Order: sequence, then C-alpha cells, then structure tokens
Amino acid sequence: MPRSVNNVASRAKRKKVLKLAKGNFLSRRNVWTVAKNTIEKGLTYAYRDRKVKKRDFRSLWIQRINAAVRPLGLTYSEFIGKVNAKGLQINRKVLADLAMNHPDAFKAVVEQVK
Repeated sequence: MPRSVNNVASRAKRKKVLKLAKGNFLSRRNVWTVAKNTIEKGLTYAYRDRKVKKRDFRSLWIQRINAAVRPLGLTYSEFIGKVNAKGLQINRKVLADLAMNHPDAFKAVVEQVK
C-alpha cells in the first residue's frame, strides 16, 4: 500500500507559521526552519513578558509615588506604611495616577495619611 501523506494539513501548518513570521528580516520570514525557530522563540518571550510586564508596571508606579512624596517630606516606604496603618484601600496604580495627573488630590491623600 502506498504511503499516505496529509499534505493539506502540513502545508496549512507551515503557512500559519510563515504568516506569523511576516515582518522579520531576510530568511527569518520565508525559510521554514528559520521562521519556525524565530516564531517559537518569539512566542516564548511573549509568554514570559506577559508576567514581566506586571513587575515593570509595579516598579514604575513605586518610582512615581516615591518621586511625588519626597517633596512632601516622606519617603515611599514611610508613606506606604502609613497608608496601610490608616487602612486606606487605595492601590499603587491609583496613587501613581493621582501623583502624575492630579497633584492636588495626591497631596490631600498625603495630608490625610500624615
């Protein structure tokens, strides 16, 4: 019996990967083995960096809060300690947004905490 090959499915799988590789440079976009490696590595980075993005944003919020409370006579750690001691239910994302876009409201929060 002759060997049966599902060429339609194989071609579809390759086309899917080559479509994802669109926009890459030289052989990374049109040579199957190179494109496959590129896409696998890119998807790995995408998975990893969805988690890293959360870390990066938290770090950014902390820096913004720290920069905003320093002129008001506090450090970040003192400020967050006092926020938690007062029992304020306000997260770092909102605090950073207030510090950047609504400095008067942020100053009111700091005065309430002091």
